[in-house]
Amino acid sequence: MNDPDFLADLYGQAEAWRDQDPDPHNVATLEELVAASTAGDDEATRSLETLFGDRIAFGTAGLRAELGPGPTLMNRVVVRQTTAGLMRWLKTGARVVIGYDARHCSAEFAADTAAVVVGAGGVAEILPEPLPTPVLAYAVLARGADAGVMITASHNPPRDNGYKLYLSDGIQLVSPADAEIAQQIDIAATEAIPMSSMDDANIVRLDDSMAKAHQQAAVSVLAGEGRDVSVVYTAMHGVGGKHLMETFELAGFPAPIIVPEQFEPDPDFPTAAFPNPEEEGALDLALALAVDRHADVILASDPDADRLAMAVPAREVDGGWTALSGDEIGVLLADHLIRHHVAENHPGGRVVANSVVSSRLLSRMAESEGIASVITLTGFKWVARPIVERPEAHYLIGYEEAIGYSIGGVVRDKDGISAALVAAEMIAELKADGLTVWDRLDALSLQHGVHLTGPVTVRLDGPEGLDERERLMEQMESNPPANLDGHELSSFENLRDGVNFPPSTGVVLFYGSTRVIVRPSGTEPKLKAYVEVVEPAGADLAAAQERAETRLREIQKEIHDLLTGQR
Repeated sequence: MNDPDFLADLYGQAEAWRDQDPDPHNVATLEELVAASTAGDDEATRSLETLFGDRIAFGTAGLRAELGPGPTLMNRVVVRQTTAGLMRWLKTGARVVIGYDARHCSAEFAADTAAVVVGAGGVAEILPEPLPTPVLAYAVLARGADAGVMITASHNPPRDNGYKLYLSDGIQLVSPADAEIAQQIDIAATEAIPMSSMDDANIVRLDDSMAKAHQQAAVSVLAGEGRDVSVVYTAMHGVGGKHLMETFELAGFPAPIIVPEQFEPDPDFPTAAFPNPEEEGALDLALALAVDRHADVILASDPDADRLAMAVPAREVDGGWTALSGDEIGVLLADHLIRHHVAENHPGGRVVANSVVSSRLLSRMAESEGIASVITLTGFKWVARPIVERPEAHYLIGYEEAIGYSIGGVVRDKDGISAALVAAEMIAELKADGLTVWDRLDALSLQHGVHLTGPVTVRLDGPEGLDERERLMEQMESNPPANLDGHELSSFENLRDGVNFPPSTGVVLFYGSTRVIVRPSGTEPKLKAYVEVVEPAGADLAAAQERAETRLREIQKEIHDLLTGQR
């Protein structure tokens, strides 16, 4: 660390970055770190080495990281270099639509993206204000763009931001495009980047027509008449509030009851340090309001409104409220859509899709109705792909257990707005029939068996966390547990082999009817296991549900102990 040549190179990188970065906070940070390191502060030297020792990875979802200086964090230099690399990869004169949320630096990142697109000879179209990610995804197709960029970090902590990329088919890119663009970004980072002024004629400021068109398309997926529903809604300090309220009005629903403390966009997320509606405590304000107003359902957007969380009165009378799992929401929405979008109206057939880590119940529901079911890798770059691969079929729904839903192919990505509409219509119609979501879930269990899912997450903190993650993953690949849940291992698939899916990292294990999938996080030092147990309903549904819950808890503990070395 005290090698003079090493330090000289490190300081040179920091000074070169300082000269490019227009953010005064980043400039001050670098100057302070260099001064402290020069004075012998080893911690400052380590911080500089972290900032300049690598480059933020450009993957299939683009970029996402904490704001700050240097090539490993999100900043205006990284955005400019990334866009320059994208434009090197796209055809000459490419049209790029750009959206942004209300996070810190989002508007600046969007403006820089537009300036680089036009500086490279392209045309940039910018949405008029902070809007949900689904609006940008919709605009890519509606505007006939060659690519779309959404500046957002979704439900990440307040200090993060990101750069999400769609290609001309309206879907997030997959291999090999991601690696090809990453290579071009590396080249662009070594060159001067031409940028236009923001008053260039090739930077087009769109009006609100894309937002309005998305709202119309979202309403078009509704096929029922239920509208009598009392909804408590939270925007989680994000950009979904205004857009969702207008869409509900357009669809003829009563205005949702908003959580006022979380309705307006706020990049500091003052009531939710981790603004993910799945996180414990994130819905506390909504729950209190729902109890007070005797609401029928709570709907929650994440900050960029591409995902939807949902809570309902608990199964037990006076039992409070229960947040539904992503799988429960997915099968309920699918059940509603299947019953309304009948086969006779779709000569090309109907298709549903969900990720391999999501519940198998959707496939069983589809099979019983003669509907095609597609199981994909995790991520909507895969879940949405049947929309383009099976254009003759009506895409009813695609979902993944992490509360992401695409309804009717309105957009080729997650869309929390159209999902919220379908959820509200479903609740209204169940209410009119004197039923609850629990009644529908029970009916599905009686027909197809009790399907219960639950995750196991193991964080591997410390400097060796990523290495330990790889070691444990290799162990699961080479020596999976021979017995689990009282059953021998009956089926094993290493996703690296690319047999049923494009090659990926993870294993799919079956122990009788029990399925366990283990995969690493793509960016964090953690492993995640997805467990699903299935119990025949038999004559006593309540007993079958209790058996499934007991088995799920026991398996989760076994898997946790295995991954933490306690088994």
